[in-house]
Amino acid sequence: MSTPPAFVTGRSVRSRFEQLLRHTAVLLFALALWLSPINGLAHSTAYAYNNPELLPDIQTPVIDLANALTGQQEANLAKDLEDFEQETGWKLRVLTQFERTPGLAVKDYWGLDKHSVLLVADPRGGNLLNFSVGDDFYPLMSRTFWIELQTRFGNQFFVREHGEDQSILEALESIKLCLRRGGCLVVPGLPPEQWALTLITSIVGGVVCGFAAKPRKEGQVIAWQWALIFSPLWGILFIAFGIGPVVTRTSDWLPLFRNIAGFMVGALAAFLVPVLSRNPSSDEV
Repeated sequence: MSTPPAFVTGRSVRSRFEQLLRHTAVLLFALALWLSPINGLAHSTAYAYNNPELLPDIQTPVIDLANALTGQQEANLAKDLEDFEQETGWKLRVLTQFERTPGLAVKDYWGLDKHSVLLVADPRGGNLLNFSVGDDFYPLMSRTFWIELQTRFGNQFFVREHGEDQSILEALESIKLCLRRGGCLVVPGLPPEQWALTLITSIVGGVVCGFAAKPRKEGQVIAWQWALIFSPLWGILFIAFGIGPVVTRTSDWLPLFRNIAGFMVGALAAFLVPVLSRNPSSDEV
């Protein structure tokens, strides 16, 4: 059996790369949509009305008009926020609402200022959580932090699985943790669905690297020059999208080890599969 012409093999390799690039572009586009701040940091609907009669007569950092919290949770949270304010000076306030809202009245009731954050939980929108953030918070936690906080704990899937109460409590815990640390670039913690996405991008990065490093000349072991040419692509997939989100959100080594292993497995599979597929034909010759 005669060996196929070199130009046919080259065309086949180019078609594989073109198909891989198309799939990678689709993945990157989906990833960009997932990470982009499409929801924005919406202005709280608590400021749409002014109904001071809904406010309690006594001062409390938690007003639960929607009954999202149990009585014990509300009492514990109120004490916790008061203690946190005395400890750090940062003012955190919580308002849950559904059909009734005190609106603008909360600003005067709580004395909200640049050193305050108001968390508003309202299930009527697409996202449960909204934040009114004082200007003094932004040097410590940027706008992207608040967008990520909103999308992580306020999305419908999280609320459906864990409940409105946990959505509120975990968002507040993240804020308090970052304030005690002196600020955060990203929301601490790595949710399983976010880790799964980093694992997928690590594997895809390995596949790109493996295809690029596949030898194209007789006697060549690894095509280093092709691996270097495609290094921006697989480097972004593996380092920026596979490793970066893990090391910035958790100190746990296991997700990092799995992503590195996924990259290596993807690279090895892409590197060896074309070689194995040619073995039967070479044996027949």
